[in-house]
Amino acid sequence: MYDFHYLRPATIDEASRLLATEPDAKPMSGGMSLLPAMKQRLSRWSAIVDLGGVAGLDEIRMEHGALVIGARARHVSVLSSSVVRAAIPALAELAEGIGDPLVRNRGAIGGSVANADPAADYPAALLGLGATVVTNRREIAADDFFTGLFETALEAGEIITAVRFPVPKRAAYAKYRHPASRYAVVGAFVAETAEGVRVAVTGAASHVFRVPAFETALSKSLSLDALAGVTPAYGDLNADLFASSEYRAHVIGEMVRRAVQACLHPSTPSRNA
Repeated sequence: MYDFHYLRPATIDEASRLLATEPDAKPMSGGMSLLPAMKQRLSRWSAIVDLGGVAGLDEIRMEHGALVIGARARHVSVLSSSVVRAAIPALAELAEGIGDPLVRNRGAIGGSVANADPAADYPAALLGLGATVVTNRREIAADDFFTGLFETALEAGEIITAVRFPVPKRAAYAKYRHPASRYAVVGAFVAETAEGVRVAVTGAASHVFRVPAFETALSKSLSLDALAGVTPAYGDLNADLFASSEYRAHVIGEMVRRAVQACLHPSTPSRNA
């Protein structure tokens, strides 16, 4: 690990000032992705601005009919929250399938969203539910937030403070996970919203994406029969030692099917394959 300054502001305004004045500073939420990369010298920052001292960033609440989760809310808080389980049970189940107990107890939703790992789980929930990322400067729709491999619409010095999720009629997440890392080889989040069905896929490409073909079919009828004959293209999908692009295309269809099944029958296990 390279040398760096450790800064722990007490307010968002102070954190913003530090990020503006310190060259190559990086905000830290849970640190579950940032710290390993630093330890392996894959990333180098002049300063780490730890948001752990900022009060109120870990709140989980309902606000004007939407579920609001603070950026510092840990995965374990999301999975155990009665507010989350009452509003969007699929989100609690998703959080329960993230990493291992250490990751779930230390990692936070804001860090996961800002990191935008192509195989992370939360991005699928944000895109699938049509969430809004709230920062210290503005609000960004999930459709506009994830822009590429580990890339987002966040600007220099911009800090995620919360994520606001509209409450769907029903939703579910299904993941075929890597057996070691527990990241998604393919994960699919299906949500029936007031505007129709949204389908978001993670783990299969450079960043999370929606699948219009599935959305069109399922908006007409949220059923397994509606999926017949709908096959995602695999030309732009990831290919690696664990799964070819053709195989990932097949798994996308299977994970969407499992998520739909879980929407129709909530007691059906859907989280991991």
